[in-house]
Amino acid sequence: MFSFNFNLCYLQTRTAGFHSIGVYQSLNKILKHEGFQGLYKGNGASVIRIVPYAALHFMTYERYKSWILNNYPVLGTGPFIDLLAGSAAGGTSVLCTYPLDLARTKLAYQVADTRGSIKDGVKGVQYQTANNGIKGVLTSVYKEGGVRGLYRGAGPTLTGILPYAGLKFYMYEKLKTHVPEEHQKSILMRLSCGALAGLFGQTLTYPLDVVKRQMQVASLQNAAHEEDRFKNTFDGLRKIARNQGWRQLFHGVSINYIRIVPSAAISFTTYDMMKSWLGVPPQQKSRSVSAA
Repeated sequence: MFSFNFNLCYLQTRTAGFHSIGVYQSLNKILKHEGFQGLYKGNGASVIRIVPYAALHFMTYERYKSWILNNYPVLGTGPFIDLLAGSAAGGTSVLCTYPLDLARTKLAYQVADTRGSIKDGVKGVQYQTANNGIKGVLTSVYKEGGVRGLYRGAGPTLTGILPYAGLKFYMYEKLKTHVPEEHQKSILMRLSCGALAGLFGQTLTYPLDVVKRQMQVASLQNAAHEEDRFKNTFDGLRKIARNQGWRQLFHGVSINYIRIVPSAAISFTTYDMMKSWLGVPPQQKSRSVSAA
């Protein structure tokens, strides 16, 4: 799936030579200039990031949910609790792993003609100086902007992840309540609910992901005018809609569906199955038992 993530980065950031062509043409162009390895540029940072991100996401979700249930019983025990706990868990996991997300984007954004075929390349392709892996990217960013630089684009990320993570958990738990009890443990049911939850959450928050990517690569694009840079999330949304057209806010969303829908489905299914295998009781039931 990473080749889709790599291609998505080019579409979201309007990399010259990539923003006006489709998925298939983009993949062919990457293969032509960088070979098969080009499709997996930045994959190391992505793999290193996803392990602690996923672990923190689901672990803190359970912790936040338990805390809310124990301290705010007036809120009840429905899917609304999943919305609050999921949002808080998403923010926590993003803050703890964001520098790796930044490194992944910068590594993926680099375009290098490793095959020496610049003459046959498409006009307008930007050739960036390659950073020496994850450590090289993070060191370079830190020297340039300090700790603040390592969190460039974190604003729209948090603005996007809070509703996305919350809606994802909310929709997943809400959908499961409409499934007949005899099918509650069905793997297909869990995959379907997870896929729909990921699809719904990603559609609503995708424009914020576009803003984040463009902020992350701003230093590589060398914006000529200060007004081209984004001051904050909403400024980014406004400027992209004004200067690039509102369609740019959803450019590449189809690729993201191919990536995020199966990812969400598998994540939620694995999460539920692991809880079942480990004998972790539902928060609502554990709370009622302790109260009794």
